[in-house]
Amino acid sequence: MLSPAAVAALILLIGIIILIVASVPIAVAIGVPSLLAAMAVLGPENAAQAVTQRMFTGTNSFSLLAIPFFVLAGALMNSGGIAARLIDAAKVLVGRMPASMANTNVVANAMFGAVSGAAVAAASAVGTVMTPRMREDGYSRSYSAAVNVASAPAGMLIPPSNTFIVYSLVSSTSIAALFMAGVGPGLLWVIACLVVGTLLAHRENYRRTTERPSLPLALLTLWRALPSLLMIVIVIGGILFGWFTPTESAAIAVVYCLILGFLYRSIGVRDLPQILLRATRTTSIVMLLVAVSSALSWVMAFARIPQLIADGLLAVSDSKVVILLIMMFILLLIGTFMDPTPAILIFVPIFLPVVTELGVDPVHFGAMVVMNLSVGVITPPVGNVLFVGAQVAGLRIETVIAKLWPFLVAIIIALFVVVFVPQISLWLPETMGLISN
Repeated sequence: MLSPAAVAALILLIGIIILIVASVPIAVAIGVPSLLAAMAVLGPENAAQAVTQRMFTGTNSFSLLAIPFFVLAGALMNSGGIAARLIDAAKVLVGRMPASMANTNVVANAMFGAVSGAAVAAASAVGTVMTPRMREDGYSRSYSAAVNVASAPAGMLIPPSNTFIVYSLVSSTSIAALFMAGVGPGLLWVIACLVVGTLLAHRENYRRTTERPSLPLALLTLWRALPSLLMIVIVIGGILFGWFTPTESAAIAVVYCLILGFLYRSIGVRDLPQILLRATRTTSIVMLLVAVSSALSWVMAFARIPQLIADGLLAVSDSKVVILLIMMFILLLIGTFMDPTPAILIFVPIFLPVVTELGVDPVHFGAMVVMNLSVGVITPPVGNVLFVGAQVAGLRIETVIAKLWPFLVAIIIALFVVVFVPQISLWLPETMGLISN
């Protein structure tokens, strides 16, 4: 006869798989099996109370307040006329390269993603502006969409990043150190997209069509984009110098974006209710995922599932290289059908003790996990950035994927460079004294 813990483990495994395959919303797919598993262990009367308490405890964190503020800041940026200014600045920086418009798209996505922290917002805002411009320059819609989709997730790594905040919550790792650890992988992601975009442009005979601007015009364009880029300096600089906490920096980012929107005259008082509503919807989804994932983590810990998985991995091999390869392939698979937030909340508590025992720095592991799961947002069947990019370009998903796969290959190669070259992630936080050497 199975023990209550074994029954709980089976309910979790089978229930989550069935509900995800049935396309049930991920919060429900996590929450219902967690409640049923808790009932198997504690009984019906105590399970509801225990799960509810765990859901409340999981969201009762001061650090998590940063997420709704950064989400609101991103919504303000998406409506605040910032994308066009960043695109013009990106054109000045890479306009002399082959496939100048494609590389402008890549750099603009990195800039917008960095200041907004949202890959979907970057793909939507930048893609809306760049797709018609690239078509005018002779680029195919499928190539334009692929460039836009591939480069949008760079902002999930370049700080500030909501995904790193979630990882910090479950790993008790410094948010400042994680933010700095994301810079190297984020730049590597951008470089991979630039290289592939340039090579494909050469093959497809997409030539540089952007004329070199005069020095005064280039300086003016960069000056117009500077206030938007300064948000990164204010937020990250304030955290690093100890002027304010990450949560306070997120609130400052909201005020700063609101001021920019009013100064650019792209946001009015009448626009605020709709912007607040969009930010509230996104925040509600994220916080519900955090809540149900906290309940799931508690049930898994009670059933000793993390320990069993850890023992199983170490039984396969005691080699750090082999274990990291197994974990990365698992996360790449998970990322294709699960968003980064629930994936981090579920799998980091399982994997982190194993890699820590093998001598992997938690900050380095955070960088590789976030980069890994960022790949999932541009892959089917649940890649939300892929769907948004295709929708912006007015194309079917299959058409975009046909041009996207070279970028995916390059990004996955970059991922494994980050995995096995720790200093790409650790050099900056170590240099700044955020973690010990």
